[in-house]
Amino acid sequence: MALNPFFLQGSQGEQRLVQDLINEQLQIYGVEVTFIPRKFVNQKTIIEEVQASKFDDNFAIEAYVENFDGYAGAGDVLTKFGMSLRDEVTLTISKERFEEFIAPFMNADDDIELASRPREGDLIFFPLGQRLFEIKFVEHEDPFYQLGSTYVYKLKCELFEYEDEVIDTSIEAIDTQVEDVGYIATLKLVGIGITATASPVIGQGYIREIFLNNDGSGFTGTPTVAISTSPSGNAGDNATAVAFTTERAGVRSVEKILLTNAGANYTSPPTITISGGGGIGAAATCSVNTSSAGVIRFIITNNGVGFGTVPTVTVSNPALGIPSQKAIGIASIGDAGNGFNQVNSIFVSDAGENYNNTVTVTISDPETISGVGTYIFNEVVQGMRSGTQARVKSWDQDTGILQVGNVGIGTTTTTFFAGEDIKGLTSDALFSVATFADDTTDKYNEGDIFESEADLLIDFTESNPFGSF
Repeated sequence: MALNPFFLQGSQGEQRLVQDLINEQLQIYGVEVTFIPRKFVNQKTIIEEVQASKFDDNFAIEAYVENFDGYAGAGDVLTKFGMSLRDEVTLTISKERFEEFIAPFMNADDDIELASRPREGDLIFFPLGQRLFEIKFVEHEDPFYQLGSTYVYKLKCELFEYEDEVIDTSIEAIDTQVEDVGYIATLKLVGIGITATASPVIGQGYIREIFLNNDGSGFTGTPTVAISTSPSGNAGDNATAVAFTTERAGVRSVEKILLTNAGANYTSPPTITISGGGGIGAAATCSVNTSSAGVIRFIITNNGVGFGTVPTVTVSNPALGIPSQKAIGIASIGDAGNGFNQVNSIFVSDAGENYNNTVTVTISDPETISGVGTYIFNEVVQGMRSGTQARVKSWDQDTGILQVGNVGIGTTTTTFFAGEDIKGLTSDALFSVATFADDTTDKYNEGDIFESEADLLIDFTESNPFGSF
């Protein structure tokens, strides 16, 4: 039998009235909380596993606190891993208010899914206790279809357990909730850098440039480059060079050959032999200048320190000032043994010509001559060489200690290099890394202390202290 047509079982007007009354009651008796939606940084497509997430939006909304006699849940529990806080809270919010004042802005973001209602995993900042809660379940049918509709969401929340998520809502009271928890990396930074210096050696009858005629293939190591000796018979006049390999499409070949000494007193192009390294087919020739002087090698007078990237080597113009006759040097950097990079050598890519004894060599400054700026809490910092990004937890300029979290989240690089520069993408602060260490910090976890203290009381190596059965 059909329903009585003379009774509406709830008209739109009645539903509107109920919704307005609920909204009014929430605004009178409720508490203003902050709703923080979860966004997925990267997610597996097979089983929808979330590898990393972030919280960078915030929406104020009124909520009724149903826990009138205190937090629900198991409370504070002492476990073998430390103190575990299991407080819970149930909040009621208006369905209409959420759908009209929050959902439209969430829908504008492609990272948000199911944005028409609160989702499990979203966060609620509860201002009375200054705490973050995670939504564990959303009940959207209680009360059950009064007058044929639903009007509220009941959010059953548990105290949020931080797992290295990115929290950047721009509200200090919220963002600082996780300032000292999670996986925190400690970087010892220094603001020093020394410019490298070098002097040129000028000579005649030298190799002007090496030409790679065939890059070969199948190399598993670095081949040896041999150049026939100088006619002068002087060992210091013999040209020397090194090869650099590269891999393309799974095939390793010679990429380039650079001179470490362009030689002197050659009257004709010497023979260049490339051997070893497990490959075959590489061949090179060279041109020789016998009519004027060029830069045959570089002598490093100061290796410098603090280079995050390879510096630029600039040689002054030759006597005639022709750009095509200018010598070209290429620097290489390596660890100085103290965690910082120095200039190890300068190769001759082109010895140039028409030089006299008045030649200057300039090496560009390291990125950090002196540390500048102050890192800002929660800003993104980036390693200038590794490309690794992280978020600032704390910065002490007096000690040079920078603590960061979310190291490498959403990327494939998860570590900083010793000696590279760390730049603040917001503050432009810039310092160099001396040491880098991971540190797991949790103010509620004292498991290590319990374990060390227990070892003083019970020695499991002698016998079973609990008896044998």
